[in-house]
Amino acid sequence: MKSDHRHELKTNELADWMAHFPEWAKQNRTNLILVAVVIVAAVAVYFWSFYRRDVVSVRNQARLTSLVTQVPQQISSIARAAMQNTEQSYVLLPIAQDLQEFAQSTSNDDMAALALIERAEALRAELHYRLADVSREELTKQIDQARVSYQEALDREPSAALAAAAEFGLGLCEEELGMSEKATEIYRATAEKPEYAGTAAQEAAAYRLKIVDEYKGEVVFKPAPPPPAEMSKASAPTIEFGPGDANAPMVLQVPTDVNLGPAFPSDEADATPVPISVDAPDTSEANAPAGN
Repeated sequence: MKSDHRHELKTNELADWMAHFPEWAKQNRTNLILVAVVIVAAVAVYFWSFYRRDVVSVRNQARLTSLVTQVPQQISSIARAAMQNTEQSYVLLPIAQDLQEFAQSTSNDDMAALALIERAEALRAELHYRLADVSREELTKQIDQARVSYQEALDREPSAALAAAAEFGLGLCEEELGMSEKATEIYRATAEKPEYAGTAAQEAAAYRLKIVDEYKGEVVFKPAPPPPAEMSKASAPTIEFGPGDANAPMVLQVPTDVNLGPAFPSDEADATPVPISVDAPDTSEANAPAGN
Protein backbone atom coordinates (compact mmCIF):
# COMPACT_ATOMS: atom_id res chain seq x y z
CA MET A 1 0.00 0.00 0.00
CA LYS A 2 1.35 3.28 -1.03
CA SER A 3 1.99 6.03 1.54
CA ASP A 4 -0.52 8.37 -0.08
CA HIS A 5 -3.23 5.78 0.25
CA ARG A 6 -2.36 5.10 3.92
CA HIS A 7 -2.51 8.82 4.69
CA GLU A 8 -5.88 9.08 3.04
CA LEU A 9 -7.24 6.22 5.17
CA LYS A 10 -5.99 7.82 8.43
CA THR A 11 -7.52 11.13 7.47
CA ASN A 12 -10.83 9.45 6.82
CA GLU A 13 -10.69 7.66 10.22
CA LEU A 14 -9.97 10.94 12.05
CA ALA A 15 -12.75 12.70 10.25
CA ASP A 16 -15.11 9.85 11.01
CA TRP A 17 -14.18 9.91 14.79
CA MET A 18 -14.67 13.67 14.95
CA ALA A 19 -18.00 13.34 13.26
CA HIS A 20 -19.12 10.78 15.84
CA PHE A 21 -17.43 12.50 18.86
CA PRO A 22 -20.58 14.29 20.14
CA GLU A 23 -22.43 11.02 20.20
CA TRP A 24 -19.50 9.27 21.92
CA ALA A 25 -19.20 12.04 24.52
CA LYS A 26 -22.91 11.77 25.24
CA GLN A 27 -22.61 8.06 25.77
CA ASN A 28 -19.55 8.44 28.07
CA ARG A 29 -20.60 11.61 29.83
CA THR A 30 -20.37 10.12 33.32
CA ASN A 31 -16.86 8.83 32.81
CA LEU A 32 -15.71 12.12 31.35
CA ILE A 33 -17.09 14.02 34.35
CA LEU A 34 -15.30 11.69 36.76
CA VAL A 35 -12.02 12.09 34.91
CA ALA A 36 -12.39 15.87 34.93
CA VAL A 37 -13.10 15.89 38.67
CA VAL A 38 -10.05 13.77 39.37
CA ILE A 39 -7.84 16.08 37.32
CA VAL A 40 -9.17 19.20 39.03
CA ALA A 41 -8.75 17.59 42.47
CA ALA A 42 -5.17 16.60 41.69
CA VAL A 43 -4.32 20.14 40.61
CA ALA A 44 -6.00 21.58 43.72
CA VAL A 45 -4.12 19.21 46.04
CA TYR A 46 -0.84 20.11 44.39
CA PHE A 47 -1.36 23.82 44.80
CA TRP A 48 -2.71 23.41 48.36
CA SER A 49 0.32 21.40 49.42
CA PHE A 50 2.57 24.06 47.92
CA TYR A 51 0.64 26.79 49.75
CA ARG A 52 0.67 24.87 53.01
CA ARG A 53 4.37 24.14 52.79
CA ASP A 54 5.50 27.68 52.03
CA VAL A 55 2.83 30.04 53.34
CA VAL A 56 1.11 28.27 56.22
CA SER A 57 4.40 26.90 57.55
CA VAL A 58 5.94 30.37 57.66
CA ARG A 59 2.83 31.73 59.33
CA ASN A 60 2.90 28.98 61.97
CA GLN A 61 6.56 29.57 62.66
CA ALA A 62 5.94 33.27 63.20
CA ARG A 63 3.00 32.51 65.49
CA LEU A 64 4.98 29.99 67.55
CA THR A 65 7.95 32.35 67.86
CA SER A 66 5.65 35.08 69.15
CA LEU A 67 4.10 32.78 71.76
CA VAL A 68 7.39 31.29 72.91
CA THR A 69 9.08 34.67 73.38
CA GLN A 70 6.13 35.95 75.40
CA VAL A 71 6.87 33.50 78.22
CA PRO A 72 10.27 34.92 79.33
CA GLN A 73 9.12 38.47 78.60
CA GLN A 74 6.10 38.12 80.85
CA ILE A 75 8.15 36.39 83.55
CA SER A 76 10.53 39.36 83.60
CA SER A 77 7.60 41.77 83.82
CA ILE A 78 6.01 39.71 86.61
CA ALA A 79 9.26 39.73 88.59
CA ARG A 80 9.49 43.52 88.36
CA ALA A 81 5.88 43.88 89.47
CA ALA A 82 6.44 41.50 92.38
CA MET A 83 9.21 43.78 93.67
CA GLN A 84 6.50 46.43 94.05
CA ASN A 85 4.12 43.94 95.69
CA THR A 86 1.89 43.79 92.58
CA GLU A 87 0.34 40.49 91.47
CA GLN A 88 0.71 39.77 87.73
CA SER A 89 1.46 36.05 87.53
CA TYR A 90 -2.00 35.38 86.09
CA VAL A 91 -0.95 36.79 82.68
CA LEU A 92 0.91 33.53 82.00
CA LEU A 93 -2.27 31.44 81.96
CA PRO A 94 -3.72 32.84 78.67
CA ILE A 95 -0.33 32.30 77.01
CA ALA A 96 -0.33 28.70 78.20
CA GLN A 97 -3.79 28.22 76.69
CA ASP A 98 -2.69 29.70 73.34
CA LEU A 99 0.32 27.39 73.26
CA GLN A 100 -1.89 24.37 73.86
CA GLU A 101 -4.26 25.38 71.05
CA PHE A 102 -1.31 25.88 68.71
CA ALA A 103 0.07 22.42 69.51
CA GLN A 104 -3.31 20.87 68.75
CA SER A 105 -3.63 22.67 65.40
CA THR A 106 -0.23 21.92 63.87
CA SER A 107 0.90 18.68 62.24
CA ASN A 108 4.59 19.48 62.72
CA ASP A 109 5.81 17.33 65.60
CA ASP A 110 8.76 19.55 66.57
CA MET A 111 6.66 22.72 66.60
CA ALA A 112 3.93 21.02 68.61
CA ALA A 113 6.45 19.63 71.11
CA LEU A 114 8.05 23.05 71.59
CA ALA A 115 4.65 24.64 72.18
CA LEU A 116 3.74 21.97 74.75
CA ILE A 117 7.06 22.36 76.59
CA GLU A 118 6.65 26.13 76.78
CA ARG A 119 3.07 25.69 77.99
CA ALA A 120 4.32 23.55 80.85
CA GLU A 121 6.99 26.13 81.66
CA ALA A 122 4.35 28.87 81.80
CA LEU A 123 2.14 26.83 84.12
CA ARG A 124 4.99 26.12 86.52
CA ALA A 125 6.25 29.71 86.44
CA GLU A 126 2.78 31.03 87.28
CA LEU A 127 2.89 29.09 90.54
CA HIS A 128 6.42 30.21 91.41
CA TYR A 129 5.72 33.92 90.89
CA ARG A 130 2.33 33.99 92.60
CA LEU A 131 2.42 36.32 95.60
CA ALA A 132 -0.42 34.63 97.47
CA ASP A 133 0.03 31.26 99.14
CA VAL A 134 -0.74 28.26 96.90
CA SER A 135 -2.71 25.42 98.44
CA ARG A 136 -1.46 21.85 98.09
CA GLU A 137 -4.52 20.92 96.05
CA GLU A 138 -4.05 23.76 93.58
CA LEU A 139 -0.31 23.07 93.34
CA THR A 140 -0.91 19.40 92.54
CA LYS A 141 -3.59 20.20 89.96
CA GLN A 142 -1.49 22.72 88.00
CA ILE A 143 1.72 20.69 88.18
CA ASP A 144 -0.24 17.70 86.85
CA GLN A 145 -1.29 19.83 83.88
CA ALA A 146 2.34 20.71 83.24
CA ARG A 147 3.34 17.05 83.56
CA VAL A 148 0.70 16.03 80.99
CA SER A 149 1.99 18.71 78.64
CA TYR A 150 5.57 17.44 78.93
CA GLN A 151 4.41 13.87 78.27
CA GLU A 152 2.41 14.93 75.19
CA ALA A 153 5.54 16.60 73.88
CA LEU A 154 7.44 13.31 74.29
CA ASP A 155 4.64 11.41 72.55
CA ARG A 156 5.15 13.58 69.47
CA GLU A 157 8.62 11.99 69.09
CA PRO A 158 10.39 15.31 68.44
CA SER A 159 14.08 15.99 67.99
CA ALA A 160 16.57 14.89 70.64
CA ALA A 161 16.92 18.39 72.11
CA LEU A 162 13.17 18.79 72.57
CA ALA A 163 12.72 15.26 73.89
CA ALA A 164 15.46 15.83 76.47
CA ALA A 165 13.84 19.13 77.52
CA ALA A 166 10.46 17.43 77.94
CA GLU A 167 11.92 14.58 79.99
CA PHE A 168 13.86 17.00 82.18
CA GLY A 169 10.63 18.94 82.73
CA LEU A 170 8.96 15.77 83.99
CA GLY A 171 11.69 15.50 86.60
CA LEU A 172 11.12 19.09 87.70
CA CYS A 173 7.41 18.39 88.10
CA GLU A 174 8.10 15.40 90.32
CA GLU A 175 10.53 17.39 92.42
CA GLU A 176 8.06 20.24 92.86
CA LEU A 177 5.49 17.75 94.10
CA GLY A 178 7.97 16.46 96.68
CA MET A 179 8.69 13.19 94.84
CA SER A 180 12.47 13.48 95.10
CA GLU A 181 13.22 9.81 94.46
CA LYS A 182 11.16 9.72 91.28
CA ALA A 183 12.70 12.99 90.15
CA THR A 184 16.15 11.51 90.71
CA GLU A 185 15.30 8.53 88.52
CA ILE A 186 14.16 10.82 85.70
CA TYR A 187 17.25 13.02 85.99
CA ARG A 188 19.52 9.98 85.91
CA ALA A 189 17.78 8.51 82.86
CA THR A 190 17.98 11.86 81.04
CA ALA A 191 21.64 12.32 81.91
CA GLU A 192 22.61 8.82 80.75
CA LYS A 193 20.73 8.53 77.45
CA PRO A 194 23.25 8.58 74.59
CA GLU A 195 20.72 10.06 72.16
CA TYR A 196 20.56 13.18 74.34
CA ALA A 197 24.31 13.75 74.21
CA GLY A 198 25.24 17.38 73.75
CA THR A 199 21.83 18.78 74.60
CA ALA A 200 21.37 21.52 77.17
CA ALA A 201 18.67 19.55 78.97
CA GLN A 202 21.00 16.60 79.53
CA GLU A 203 23.58 18.89 81.11
CA ALA A 204 20.88 20.44 83.30
CA ALA A 205 19.68 16.99 84.37
CA ALA A 206 23.21 15.92 85.30
CA TYR A 207 23.69 19.04 87.40
CA ARG A 208 20.27 18.69 89.02
CA LEU A 209 21.12 15.10 89.87
CA LYS A 210 24.05 16.33 91.96
CA ILE A 211 22.09 18.89 94.00
CA VAL A 212 18.65 17.30 94.27
CA ASP A 213 19.42 15.93 97.75
CA GLU A 214 20.03 19.46 99.02
CA TYR A 215 16.36 20.35 98.50
CA LYS A 216 14.82 17.37 100.27
CA GLY A 217 14.68 18.99 103.71
CA GLU A 218 12.48 21.83 104.79
CA VAL A 219 13.91 25.24 104.07
CA VAL A 220 14.27 27.27 107.29
CA PHE A 221 15.35 30.87 107.11
CA LYS A 222 17.67 32.25 109.76
CA PRO A 223 15.86 34.72 112.03
CA ALA A 224 16.61 38.34 111.39
CA PRO A 225 19.04 39.98 113.87
CA PRO A 226 17.53 42.34 116.45
CA PRO A 227 17.54 46.03 115.51
CA PRO A 228 20.64 47.86 116.75
CA ALA A 229 20.21 49.97 119.87
CA GLU A 230 19.76 53.65 119.28
CA MET A 231 23.08 55.29 119.56
CA SER A 232 23.37 58.39 121.70
CA LYS A 233 23.84 61.48 119.70
CA ALA A 234 26.60 63.64 121.11
CA SER A 235 26.32 67.32 120.49
CA ALA A 236 28.88 68.48 117.98
CA PRO A 237 31.30 71.14 119.19
CA THR A 238 30.65 74.63 117.95
CA ILE A 239 33.41 76.89 116.76
CA GLU A 240 33.08 80.64 117.25
CA PHE A 241 35.22 83.22 115.56
CA GLY A 242 36.28 86.07 117.87
CA PRO A 243 35.84 89.69 116.80
CA GLY A 244 38.68 91.61 115.28
CA ASP A 245 39.69 93.50 112.21
CA ALA A 246 40.60 91.79 108.97
CA ASN A 247 44.38 92.05 109.61
CA ALA A 248 44.26 90.68 113.16
CA PRO A 249 45.04 87.02 113.92
CA MET A 250 41.98 84.80 113.79
CA VAL A 251 41.21 83.12 117.11
CA LEU A 252 39.00 80.04 117.37
CA GLN A 253 37.13 79.97 120.67
CA VAL A 254 36.36 76.39 121.63
CA PRO A 255 33.96 75.67 124.55
CA THR A 256 35.75 74.48 127.65
CA ASP A 257 33.56 71.39 127.97
CA VAL A 258 35.02 69.92 124.79
CA ASN A 259 38.24 67.99 125.45
CA LEU A 260 40.60 68.21 122.50
CA GLY A 261 43.18 65.98 124.21
CA PRO A 262 46.62 66.87 125.49
CA ALA A 263 48.66 69.37 123.52
CA PHE A 264 51.77 67.22 123.92
CA PRO A 265 52.30 63.53 124.74
CA SER A 266 53.73 64.49 128.15
CA ASP A 267 50.66 66.47 129.24
CA GLU A 268 48.06 65.05 131.59
CA ALA A 269 44.83 63.69 130.14
CA ASP A 270 42.72 66.32 131.93
CA ALA A 271 44.85 69.30 130.86
CA THR A 272 43.04 72.53 130.14
CA PRO A 273 42.33 72.91 126.42
CA VAL A 274 44.59 75.37 124.64
CA PRO A 275 42.99 77.97 122.35
CA ILE A 276 43.93 77.50 118.72
CA SER A 277 45.36 80.56 117.01
CA VAL A 278 45.21 80.71 113.25
CA ASP A 279 46.89 83.57 111.42
CA ALA A 280 44.52 85.20 109.00
CA PRO A 281 45.85 85.81 105.52
CA ASP A 282 47.42 89.21 104.92
CA THR A 283 44.88 91.21 102.95
CA SER A 284 46.61 94.57 103.15
CA GLU A 285 48.00 94.31 99.66
CA ALA A 286 44.68 93.08 98.30
CA ASN A 287 42.84 96.02 99.89
CA ALA A 288 45.40 98.61 98.84
CA PRO A 289 44.45 100.86 95.91
CA ALA A 290 45.83 99.83 92.56
CA GLY A 291 48.95 101.66 91.48
CA ASN A 292 49.37 103.69 88.35
